[in-house]
Amino acid sequence: MRNSIKVERAILNLTQEDLAQAIGVSRQTISSIEANRYVPSTVLALRLSRIFQKPVNDFFMLEELDLP
Repeated sequence: MRNSIKVERAILNLTQEDLAQAIGVSRQTISSIEANRYVPSTVLALRLSRIFQKPVNDFFMLEELDLP
C-alpha cells in the first residue's frame, strides 16, 4: 500500500507534529506512515480522513502486490 499523507499534510500546511497531535499519535508514527513503514489502524485512518476531509481511499492506495 502507498499513501499521499505527506502531500495532504502539505496542502493543509501542517507539520508532522501538528498532524500527530491532531490524531493523537507521535510525530514518529506520522513519519513511519509517510515512509510506508507502518500501516495505520482503521481508527487512525478514519482520524486522518476527518482531518483531510476526504475518504480514506483518496490518500491510501492499494498496489498490485496488495491485490488478490
